[in-house]
Amino acid sequence: MFVEEHGMLIERRVRQVNASPAAIYQTFTSLGGETGWLYLNSLWHLRGWMDRIVGGPSYRRGRPQREILRIGDAVDFWRIEAIKPDHMLRLRAEMKLPGKGWLQFEVDRAKDGSSRLVLTAYFAPHGLFGYVYWYAIFFLHRLIFDGLINRVASVAEHGSVGQGSTAT
Repeated sequence: MFVEEHGMLIERRVRQVNASPAAIYQTFTSLGGETGWLYLNSLWHLRGWMDRIVGGPSYRRGRPQREILRIGDAVDFWRIEAIKPDHMLRLRAEMKLPGKGWLQFEVDRAKDGSSRLVLTAYFAPHGLFGYVYWYAIFFLHRLIFDGLINRVASVAEHGSVGQGSTAT
């Protein structure tokens, strides 16, 4: 689903997952650093390389070595802005962008016993170039975010990322 509300561009994906909220939460809070982003890692690294060229943080920061993340921690070119154990993680983009961006994961128990996973990308464009940027990469985001939510769901359902299971 894609909507524009109050100048904010919002892309949302929802999946029913046959795993507990805790397992799904553990999967999406393990993203970044050496684990990577589970889907099309090469494109995430390309974005990091492009960010480095324009003076952004790129992938130089990785992620904290500890298992439990905290507000303010850096994860690649993101900063943790909000976190609720077994429920939600919101990452604020620190890469160079013509606007401000966030990536949010949420999980809740569904009535049928499965879990409902929601991945939402928010973008507040700065000026016309911000809109041009977002719409220019719209289909790329669609590919990446669809693949990312599907891989988070699959890893949560089947237990581990495993060696070589990330798509490149």
